[in-house]
Amino acid sequence: MTGKYIIGLDGGSQSSKATIFDTDGKVVCEASQPLAPMHTPGSGIAEHPDDDLYTSLVAAASRVMKAFPGDPAEIVGVGLCSIRCCRALVRSDGTLAEPVQSWMDDRLSRPYEHTNEEVAYVTTASGYLMGRLTGELTDTVANYIGPWPMDVRTWDWFDDRETFDSFKVPRDMLYRLQMPGDIGGYVNSAFSSHTGIPEGLPVVHTANDKATEALGSGLRDGGTGMVSLGTYIAGMVMGKEFAPEPQNFFSNFASEPYRYIYECAGIRRGMWTVSWLRDLLGTEIALAAAEAGLSSEEHLNVAASAVPAGSEGLLCVLDWLAPPNKPFKKGMFIGFDERHGYAHMYRAVLEGIAFTMKRNMDAMAAERSLGVETLVLSGGGSNSDLASQIFADVFNVPVVRNGVRNAAGLGAAICTAVACGIYTGFDEAREHMVRRHDRFEPTPHNAALYAELCAVAGEIPRQTDPILERIHQILTDDKGAISHA
Repeated sequence: MTGKYIIGLDGGSQSSKATIFDTDGKVVCEASQPLAPMHTPGSGIAEHPDDDLYTSLVAAASRVMKAFPGDPAEIVGVGLCSIRCCRALVRSDGTLAEPVQSWMDDRLSRPYEHTNEEVAYVTTASGYLMGRLTGELTDTVANYIGPWPMDVRTWDWFDDRETFDSFKVPRDMLYRLQMPGDIGGYVNSAFSSHTGIPEGLPVVHTANDKATEALGSGLRDGGTGMVSLGTYIAGMVMGKEFAPEPQNFFSNFASEPYRYIYECAGIRRGMWTVSWLRDLLGTEIALAAAEAGLSSEEHLNVAASAVPAGSEGLLCVLDWLAPPNKPFKKGMFIGFDERHGYAHMYRAVLEGIAFTMKRNMDAMAAERSLGVETLVLSGGGSNSDLASQIFADVFNVPVVRNGVRNAAGLGAAICTAVACGIYTGFDEAREHMVRRHDRFEPTPHNAALYAELCAVAGEIPRQTDPILERIHQILTDDKGAISHA
């Protein structure tokens, strides 16, 4: 141990987190600040209200600095990670002209439309936050996924003028690109005064949040897969080359220059569904948890652990947030009878998540001709032993969890350790800073049962989508009739 420290800032979909690590990757102290509820003023609009991404990061960072037992002069740098697929519209002074558009906002599926003359720059969440922390208008290449004129093969803007112009963002409205592990700027006086983080510390670029999480999880070779159990649930493996025109995955930037993450289809509002169920049950869960001296989440895990694998026939389809091209899709439970209670519902959600990711990752693995021999779980959902065992049984491979569950924060710290010369490269930093903590082996009987149920669960949308589409059309027509009345 060097006696030096690194701050990892992780701006997520539900909260902003700040963690101080030593250079061995051990957590010294951490703090988080929940984000405000998403602002959804109209159909397809999902915005982070006010300046929530920045103010929540300030709140988390200020609390972690107050908790830090060491000398702030021993902190060598700050790694910045933020959610992907967001669009920030920024004034010339670096402040927001409008609320940040969430990845759940339909506007992110379309090219930028310049309708506000206050907007001087169009950037990602990471670019906006780097500007606020340092005053520098730089951004990581590796967060430009979606409606951006970015060539994923070259890690630069498209050089073909026609292709570039099709994204409707003038070059002079874009921030300057840098690589993961590059210093984007230095902590400015305003951010320092609000948080206690020393002014002048280097702030280091990472990538998009999922890629940074993969780095912090120790993902390196194709035989190891990772599932990120966050608001958006993603499954991924590491790759060395851009894969053109894949059918069952896409090539995402890794948090190391010129490496890639192959990412299969995920689940929108994945672990959010667990929070939804907990809040829906409300007082019933809170009282039972309090009586047992547990949190609501701990109580649900204990109760669901007593439910047999397969939830006694209750299955869950995780379509709580429909994709823009299929707005009719809905989440559902199917198979209720008198035996079922909230513990069955909770377990069915976890099983439904694992079934979906198993099918999606199998399709990606088959296309890439690779076999996933070990699965790493990361994100808030990985704290559940029940979820970890379900994943081991559904995937029928060992599941491992790391000592640091905030893998995105650790990935940001790894990038910072490389940028600040603590380690000579990403491999050395990963070797020193990532540690496996526990391991879940598949249970043969459950694995066999889940293989059959997973296939059945995959058939449900094919049967129910036509019904849901008819319902959607009826309700859409009805709204249209009302609006014309």
